[in-house]
Amino acid sequence: MKDIKLEDRLIFALDVPEVSEAKDIVSELDDSVNFYKIGMEMLMTGKYFELLDWLIKKDKKVFVDLKFFDVPETVGRTIARLSDYGATFATIHGNQALMEKAFRNKNNLKILAVTALTSLDRGDLDDLGFACDVQDLVISRAKRAFEAGCDGIVSSGLEVPFIRKFVDNKLICVTPGIRPVANNDDQKRVVDVATAFDSGSDYIVVGRPIKNAKNRYEAASNIQKIIKRTFESV
Repeated sequence: MKDIKLEDRLIFALDVPEVSEAKDIVSELDDSVNFYKIGMEMLMTGKYFELLDWLIKKDKKVFVDLKFFDVPETVGRTIARLSDYGATFATIHGNQALMEKAFRNKNNLKILAVTALTSLDRGDLDDLGFACDVQDLVISRAKRAFEAGCDGIVSSGLEVPFIRKFVDNKLICVTPGIRPVANNDDQKRVVDVATAFDSGSDYIVVGRPIKNAKNRYEAASNIQKIIKRTFESV
């Protein structure tokens, strides 16, 4: 088992339009969440790095989810600059050369390669021109990410058990699309909290089930309790 604090295994997705709203939510969540993901919507505020610095100063961990995809040299230089900001994770999305260049420039930053977005299903892959099954695609990308030196991957919990069969357990698996209750939104390949960890995920990313809750602190705390019970039973 990896040396990960239980309370750090929950990552909350700060997918809101304004930095002020994000800060209010972080304050509301208080000690129920230690790890935050900030993505592309927040980037458009022009205050992305202000928020990143604010979170770091509050002793929170930050997952930079911008899915960097460009020519390898550009991604490598971008990762090198980003590594100065104190974030824990950053996502990339691309071929072997891109992943290898990110690895060589990551310093203390941990690089996560995106496998297949949890909003995609078999029909979507057909539309994109992928002839293989989702599972085969994810396993292939996980293998290549590990070979390239990436620290981990982002993968649906549905594919994690198969990744664990074929890729070294050192690979970090971060699972988004977690739904504690019935799912009625745009995420298609989803699992619940306990299933994600029982399947071999190291971290889960939760957004709307916490953000849309009447009591966000309680919602996050309840997920933390599930995580604790899950690992206590191992």
